Amino acid sequence: MTMQEAKGAADLISEDPDLMQLARHLSPAERDRLSVIDEYAQRNIRRQSLEPWNEGRLPLEMLAGLGSIGLGELHLDGSSPLLRGLAHASLARADVSISAVIGIHNELILGMIHALGSQRQREEWLPALRELRSFGAFCLTEPDHGSDVAGGLATSATLRGGQWRIQGSKRWIGMGTAADVALVWARDTADRQVKGFLVPTSSAGYRAQKIEHKTGLRIMPNADIELDVIVPQDALLPGATSFAAANNGLRSSRAWVGWQAVGAQQALLDIARDYALQRDQFGVPLASFQLIQAALGQVAGNLAVSTSFMAELTRLQTDRGLSMMHASLGKATLTRLARESASAAREIFGGNGILSDHEAAKIAGDIEAIYTYEGSHSINLLIAGRELTGVSAFAPHRRT
Repeated sequence: MTMQEAKGAADLISEDPDLMQLARHLSPAERDRLSVIDEYAQRNIRRQSLEPWNEGRLPLEMLAGLGSIGLGELHLDGSSPLLRGLAHASLARADVSISAVIGIHNELILGMIHALGSQRQREEWLPALRELRSFGAFCLTEPDHGSDVAGGLATSATLRGGQWRIQGSKRWIGMGTAADVALVWARDTADRQVKGFLVPTSSAGYRAQKIEHKTGLRIMPNADIELDVIVPQDALLPGATSFAAANNGLRSSRAWVGWQAVGAQQALLDIARDYALQRDQFGVPLASFQLIQAALGQVAGNLAVSTSFMAELTRLQTDRGLSMMHASLGKATLTRLARESASAAREIFGGNGILSDHEAAKIAGDIEAIYTYEGSHSINLLIAGRELTGVSAFAPHRRT
């Protein structure tokens, strides 16, 4: 085969990033829908996201376009868990930040309001959320409570005279400066239970400050939130009267991060292979060197393992057998593999690998973020270890 023929063959392969052919398990209608999503993301997001990523800016016009193809309501439109997962991977293949916006929107805002909210709350918020005409912020993590937020959450909610007063601080809140409603988790001062409240961000006493200088997920506006708000008694989500409700949502959300790792690795394989075929060194294509092919093989192998893992995780979701151990192992393992893939792919680019224009550095930065959010890598391994042994390693080590 000539090098030109090899490039043509690689182009054909790169049009289908699904190395393990998971899409064959979808219905014909869902396969068609996935093709629309993938084509749209590659045509309208992948290259267009570079400038907003460099600027640390949320491109709302891109989100409006995603709403037009139904990605604001993936969690509620009857899509199979496999289609939802592959759609999230398609978005991450185009841009991990945009996939984070859409994933959190579906898993932690839309899904929770639908599952835990009252009929009035659903009617008030879901129509605009489904069309991506409005957005929510999931407000759980605090400045002094990240990994220990379940027991340490300090934001308070006090019911008095038919109204809740919510006071406290939140940190790393995605869409905190752009959202229309905040799903705030606060500890009821009466019974000490952690509960969920819907707080319009237009409320007096809601203040959001964007966190600057991030090296990953630069399109996603994370924020520090200060709260001293008064909301009506029915701002409480009826189904969110303990931390267990938040934990159930986090289980599904951690599994979703695995699909982000799949999509990010699909992108890494795309760009590294294309660059290796197009770049000549010493008078021959870079792709002809053994070390380059070995690096591409490593990325492809990590991607294949990640894809297969998520296929089984999705089967468990479908059968309602997904445990926190499964979700945590998936999130920790796949983001670790994605990190390895980013390192291997970036090296293929040489000096060009540190330029966001060539995408490898951009994707690597985003992978560093997903390696840490939704529970850090180490914390997720400890959650899995607790499930495996029945012994918690989260014992406090108090300073004397």
